[in-house]
Amino acid sequence: MRNLAMRGPFPRIFQRTVNIRQQLSNFKAEFFKALAHPLRISILDALRAGELTVNEISQRFSVEAANASQQLAVLRNKHIVEARKEGSNVYYSIADPQIFVMLDAAKEIFNNSLAGIRNMLEEIHDEETTGRSSEK
Repeated sequence: MRNLAMRGPFPRIFQRTVNIRQQLSNFKAEFFKALAHPLRISILDALRAGELTVNEISQRFSVEAANASQQLAVLRNKHIVEARKEGSNVYYSIADPQIFVMLDAAKEIFNNSLAGIRNMLEEIHDEETTGRSSEK
């Protein structure tokens, strides 16, 4: 079977498909690394309402401007946010609003996880209550 795939134009097409899949996997890994910080997630959520400056972000989250700037640089380097300079201010905004779909999906997963934990705790409570009342 492998020999058939390696004849004619198939090796190049197969190799291109493998390369594209690897590039996509690498992109996703780097993208999620850029999101792997609570302040960066908070910044993205704050940008839902529109552009913010470094000072506005640092005040909103009670962090040093240098820290906010560093986190924005990570997001900017991965093209998750864009910067626009106006006078002495730099305004940051979301590069692609689809990021909010992903953040909302993550929130939904979190909520589902909490619902599962809540159900488990209720079952434990019910078992303990039932177990105690049957012992009396």
